[in-house]
Amino acid sequence: MNAPFSGLDLSLGNLYRLSDAKTRSISPENFSGEKGKGGMATEGTGANCARGLGQGWKVSPSIRIEPGETRVLADIEGPGAIQQIWLTTANLRWRDLILRIYWDDQEHPSVVAPIGDFFCSGWNRFAQVTSLAVCVNPGRAFNCYWQMPFRKRARIEIENRDPTDFGIIYYQINYALTEVPEDAAYFHAQFRRTNPLPFKEDYTILEGVKGKGQYVGTYMAWGVKNAGWWGEGEIKFFMDGDAQFPTICGTGTEDYFCGAYNFDGGVVDDTMDSRYREFTTPYAGLPQVLRPDGVYQSQMRFGMYRWHITDPIRFDDDLRVTIQALGWRTEKKDRRYLPLQDDIASTAFWYQTLPTAPFPELADRDYLEVI
Repeated sequence: MNAPFSGLDLSLGNLYRLSDAKTRSISPENFSGEKGKGGMATEGTGANCARGLGQGWKVSPSIRIEPGETRVLADIEGPGAIQQIWLTTANLRWRDLILRIYWDDQEHPSVVAPIGDFFCSGWNRFAQVTSLAVCVNPGRAFNCYWQMPFRKRARIEIENRDPTDFGIIYYQINYALTEVPEDAAYFHAQFRRTNPLPFKEDYTILEGVKGKGQYVGTYMAWGVKNAGWWGEGEIKFFMDGDAQFPTICGTGTEDYFCGAYNFDGGVVDDTMDSRYREFTTPYAGLPQVLRPDGVYQSQMRFGMYRWHITDPIRFDDDLRVTIQALGWRTEKKDRRYLPLQDDIASTAFWYQTLPTAPFPELADRDYLEVI
């Protein structure tokens, strides 16, 4: 006899199955997610607009978060799994809002990232993202579909690092209360930035991971400081004791992000003009190209994602991930690579067993700033 369906791991192939999972949702209209407790607010950010309408009429659609304040968006007792997060804000820079998620009463968070970089929008400008794990929709609507199981508790916080301006945050966190499989690992995400990258040093996307798990995705906000093509560098996955040399080594930056030939159709097809071409797909994309000076001039900005949904990178004990910043020297007769000193930020996504090793301390607001 088949075991009862948990209501997790959903797809078109099993949506017809019944389950005893309980669907719940947390928003400013129901901070606890309790059954039958939504839409009861009599005070909130919409109270003035709803005056004269009474209780139940969009009184609390958002929260106000003061300068320097940290707010708890959700505190859920398990077992269960977060299945979708929708969030938007209108008035703050996206790197001023730091998302943190804690699992099962851990002291250290398993997710630390600015909301823009967590949702594939590191340059603080809207760009459409249409993928299986993250969607960014008009206007500035951040959506996350990573499944996040937990056994005891899930706590989601957001910090406003702006020292003078408050934020208005709209959000909804949809989850299921249900039994979690014994082999379920915990969702993790870690943001890093190096500006500038020291000469001839690899950029570190992730290190210090201890435990068993699988790496499932990378987002990068890459600011180029030289003219010319910048993406010859190789990504490397060092796992389970790898030292000088990795087990997995890619062939180039655009190759890892599932593109080719500089993300530029004109490189190999003389019927096309030479320019970067944005794309967004279920598993990989280049949704953002900022073009202040032209195709191959300096100060270009790129946002890229790559999800390992069908090809997770599994590790048993430890994991380190790096990528090279590599362009070309300008002399055509002396064709050689040129190590670059770019502005690079990344968010790594993975699942692993607990406990979570402490993350590096997040740099201060000024260091993370992008304009």
